[in-house]
Amino acid sequence: MEEKKLDVKSIIGFVLISGILMWMIYSNTPTPEELQEKEKQEQAEKAKEAVTEQEATVVVNPTDSVTVAKAQKELGSFAYSATLLSATNDFTEIKNEVLALKIANKGGYIAEATILGFERFEKDSKQLVQLIKDNNAQFDLTLNTKDNRVLHTQDLYFEPKFTKEGENQILTMQLKAGPNQFLEYRYVLKPNEYMLDFAIRSQGLENVIDASKPVDLEWQMKTYRNEKSISYENRYTDLRFEYEGGKDDYLNAQRKESDDTADEVTWIAFKQHHFVSVLLTDTPFKKAELKSNNLVDNEDIDTIYTKKFLAKMPLEVKNGTLNYTMNWYYGPARYQTLNDYNRNLDEIMPLGWGIFGWINRYAFIPVFTLISGFMPYGIAIIIFTILVRLVMSPVTYKSYLSQAKMKVLRPEIAELNEKYKDNAMKKQQETMKLYSTAGVNPMAGCIPALLQMPVFYALFQFFPSMFDLRQKSFLWAKDLSSYDSIYQLPFKIPFYGDHVSLFPILASVAIFFYMRMTTGDQQMAQPQQEGMPDMSKIMKMMLYISPLMMLVFFNNYASGLSLYYFISNSITIGIMFVIKNYIIDNDKIHAKIQKNKTKPKKEGKFQRKMREMMEQAEAQQKNSKK
Repeated sequence: MEEKKLDVKSIIGFVLISGILMWMIYSNTPTPEELQEKEKQEQAEKAKEAVTEQEATVVVNPTDSVTVAKAQKELGSFAYSATLLSATNDFTEIKNEVLALKIANKGGYIAEATILGFERFEKDSKQLVQLIKDNNAQFDLTLNTKDNRVLHTQDLYFEPKFTKEGENQILTMQLKAGPNQFLEYRYVLKPNEYMLDFAIRSQGLENVIDASKPVDLEWQMKTYRNEKSISYENRYTDLRFEYEGGKDDYLNAQRKESDDTADEVTWIAFKQHHFVSVLLTDTPFKKAELKSNNLVDNEDIDTIYTKKFLAKMPLEVKNGTLNYTMNWYYGPARYQTLNDYNRNLDEIMPLGWGIFGWINRYAFIPVFTLISGFMPYGIAIIIFTILVRLVMSPVTYKSYLSQAKMKVLRPEIAELNEKYKDNAMKKQQETMKLYSTAGVNPMAGCIPALLQMPVFYALFQFFPSMFDLRQKSFLWAKDLSSYDSIYQLPFKIPFYGDHVSLFPILASVAIFFYMRMTTGDQQMAQPQQEGMPDMSKIMKMMLYISPLMMLVFFNNYASGLSLYYFISNSITIGIMFVIKNYIIDNDKIHAKIQKNKTKPKKEGKFQRKMREMMEQAEAQQKNSKK
């Protein structure tokens, strides 16, 4: 009897639980209206995705009249290009010994540009330098059609055709509006050339393109980081251009944003530190809008890109057609290579303006190229430095000789200062008279120093611009175009960096000893003038400040430049030691000065003018006292 009661209770419980579950399932089951609404939402989402995809690019099945009609509605005559077999995301590769390019069917532009034989960051990194890849660059024409459409070539499909003429590889990319109606990009790649021919032309589009409106060409690129030092590479990455028949200019590389406009532009270069992408045109662009954005916000973070460049130019439609002959250059920013094209491309190199650029172009580059042609680059820098110092040694001698003369005259100048301490004007007159009778020019020490300044600045521009130093090693330096790190710090020091470079340390030590050698002589040569700052204190400060500046600011610079300064200052110390101890005799200089005092001196125009001015000033001073 108990077993039967249990069975009845179990059955009743099971029925209740089942009923509850059925009610929950039923209550959560969508109604027909809800199911219908859900289906509508899914269809709307699919339609939205289809529209978005269609807006980006239209591919049409030529046998489907509905899709053909829809494509014609969106693309007009250029719907024809979407019906061809080439309307795919394929690429055509053209390649020679130094350059490999991939041209995309979609957009017809260069989607990859690889410089063969050069590696990113450092030697043996196994990563070739790629100026274009992964959509970092775009090349687009904006087409205004007669049926009021605005189309962008970067979203449309071109039909590729590859041929060869001798050793030249020719690739034509045609955006078709019909069998014989098209917009064409024509690429010609020659053997062993970084420069390729490029042309834009149209055929049979007179009734398609609105000739009353210009065709805007827009070229933009985010430049990949290719070197070891972010800050150093970014400093020499900028946009340069030629305009108005040979003038050249650039956008400021240090600003966050920089822009400019130019007329009659003949080439535009997106220059990275050691590589460059250039668009050249035989028919100048009437106007170009140029922009540069600095993408390196924080140098502590390993960045992919350095700058973003944009160039926008209108192309003229003449007689209903486009016809522009151009060139592309993708390759090293090497002076000799760019200069050989005779297109003024050597101006892309930041060699300095005026006399600084002349020194680099006609002296330093030819000499260094000759030396480095038959010896390692580190040794070539040392030999080059020795030659520069030998050429400048007469200037060094003149400077030190002037200091020695002033040092001999110091006791007499001190006597004049004491004798006329209450009459500054008379003291100045007598001092000038002493210089004149002794045959000493107080400015003679400054002139040699000024003559060395153009050489110093030219060298400062020369080493960062020397492509040949890239990834060339010497002693502990793995890359003479970058810093020579011997120790990686676990932290970053402001202005100094997160590593220790040895060549800047050696150069700083050499500067310290050079300045220590010359500071005492300069103090002795320049007597203290009343009312003027104490030069001895300033020189003592500079004795420590100059080496410290070298140590801090050159820590991230090219090790080749630091090597030059180390060798240069070491040689200068040697030259000064020889001049001081074996060439210049202070007793002979003193005797010569005393002899000069006995000789009658013809007063020069400048000296006469100075004397007259001092006499007038003295007379006015006496009158004012009366």
